[in-house]
Amino acid sequence: MTDLVTFGETMLRLSPPEGTRLETTETLDARIGGAESNVAVAGAALGLDSVWLSKLPDSPLGRRVVRELRAHGVRPGVAWDDDARLGTYYLEHGGEPRGTNVIYDRADSAVTTVAPAELPVGVLDDATMFHTTGITPALSEPARATTAALLERASAAGATTSFDLNYRSKLWSHAEARDTLTDLFEHVDTLFVARRDAEAVLGRDGEVVEVAHGLATDHGFGTVVITRGDHGALALHDGEVFEQPVYEADTLDAIGTGDAFVGGFLARRALGGDVDAGLEWGAATASLKRTIAGDLAVVTPEEVERVIDEGDGGISR
Repeated sequence: MTDLVTFGETMLRLSPPEGTRLETTETLDARIGGAESNVAVAGAALGLDSVWLSKLPDSPLGRRVVRELRAHGVRPGVAWDDDARLGTYYLEHGGEPRGTNVIYDRADSAVTTVAPAELPVGVLDDATMFHTTGITPALSEPARATTAALLERASAAGATTSFDLNYRSKLWSHAEARDTLTDLFEHVDTLFVARRDAEAVLGRDGEVVEVAHGLATDHGFGTVVITRGDHGALALHDGEVFEQPVYEADTLDAIGTGDAFVGGFLARRALGGDVDAGLEWGAATASLKRTIAGDLAVVTPEEVERVIDEGDGGISR
């Protein structure tokens, strides 16, 4: 039995050295990153048998993605395309007031033509959990249809399905996202959503507990997890409310923090922990990720437990 299956796009991430502009840099740091594969990597690091489903170009760049995910303990289930390209994003780190900027170059990437029949979807039939995000259906109509089909199949097979709203303004409007994503919620058991996205995309304002209850009631979610940045996270599960503060961290690279939170939460739940423990693992994994360059949470269960026990990273001697 597979513990966790995820589905979505993974891209090549290119970044100039910190403090350097893209328009003047002479070097670029190359890594991989994608919300769903980030979650799969975090899950694998914390003890899960993780599978990532997607479509890639049959090229050195596509093979690089597979090689790196395998190195982190994830089993890729990939459809290959001889004529496609790998999506790319450029990340320019910057402090205030400039801020960090992300530039996407992902149009017509391999995953935009993905279809369920191309993927080894049989892995869903004995999976404990299936996870995807709102990024994937924003990429194309085929990606949208495949997201819906995989959610439906996983749900029918008895997997716990989870969905991170993960709104990206550079991909679609609030209205487009709301119309598409709410149609997918029928087959979602656990919803992850940032407080700002619950309001902007789903039109849910008011107290955060009221927002969680409203979403659970209207869409039948068993669990709703609302993240609130520096104010931590709140979860509603079977009518009970749980709250979790953040664990402080020195931030080296914040990209992938939300995915690390989801991966930590799902890992603890898959391993038999309750929602409260899931929130602790999610928050601790997210804090550790902030200290690591790149999108991936390269952590251990022992590190996560130490953050929870001590309340911070401390010094490893």
